[in-house]
Amino acid sequence: MPNIAVVTDSTSYLNPEELKQWNIHEIPLNVVVNEEAMPETDWDAATYFQTMRNSETLPTTSQPSPGKMEDLYRELAREADEIISIHLSSGISGTHQTAVAVADDIKDTVRVHCYDSEISARAQGYFVLTAARMASEGYDMAAIFAELDKIKETMRAYFIVEDLRHLQRGGRLSGAQALVGSMMRIKPVLEFTDKKIVPYEKVRTSKKALARIQSLFLEEAAKGPLEASVLHANAEETGEAFRKQLQEASPESRIILEHLGPVIGTHLGENAIGLAWYRPETFSK
Repeated sequence: MPNIAVVTDSTSYLNPEELKQWNIHEIPLNVVVNEEAMPETDWDAATYFQTMRNSETLPTTSQPSPGKMEDLYRELAREADEIISIHLSSGISGTHQTAVAVADDIKDTVRVHCYDSEISARAQGYFVLTAARMASEGYDMAAIFAELDKIKETMRAYFIVEDLRHLQRGGRLSGAQALVGSMMRIKPVLEFTDKKIVPYEKVRTSKKALARIQSLFLEEAAKGPLEASVLHANAEETGEAFRKQLQEASPESRIILEHLGPVIGTHLGENAIGLAWYRPETFSK
């Protein structure tokens, strides 16, 4: 039975109980506020978004350093035969590429298998939890990768943002588009496509945007139960109301409420709401 260690970054937003239960090792990304970089795990959401509102300039984010990643891998190598390192999409962060480079540097010490989730937040967390469960049950690396690829086939994630400045800064909207969108109260529905967050549809009002995401979800849920997460950036009340609405419409699906932390919240903005889902299947040896 191989001893496989599971690593992820903080943007999977797994809770402490999950990390402990499944022996998952987390390396944090950073947020840079007023030129000071701090691990996002050092912030609680409410404090971070308040600081973000009061900051003269919009915060930025940065990936873990190669040195910290190497230190973690070498520490795990004392007991693990292999390591699987699952990270947020390589289209929005260099974290996966850094992991690949570090893995190559220490290949004579331990084999590190890097997996690009091509997504982030709780959607990324689904990949991590699956890998950890399979590792605990004695599956080998090939079986774990095969299962993660199966999950990726049905994984979807959509988001609604309140403030178009964050998209403008990220180069996903021009200044003119952001200005016109704000004036017309456009709430773009975003999705992950080809590893990046891109506009899916432009909808007038948040209510219509949520209804559109719900229709996409129910379209898939009609084909069989889904594992889903409503995601919120410091908008728990709105998120929970949406979750209840979805659960009533699809009682066979399992739908939970999860937060968007500082790093992803920086890109999407406070009060962003998202929905991620996939169709779970029982894996077998």
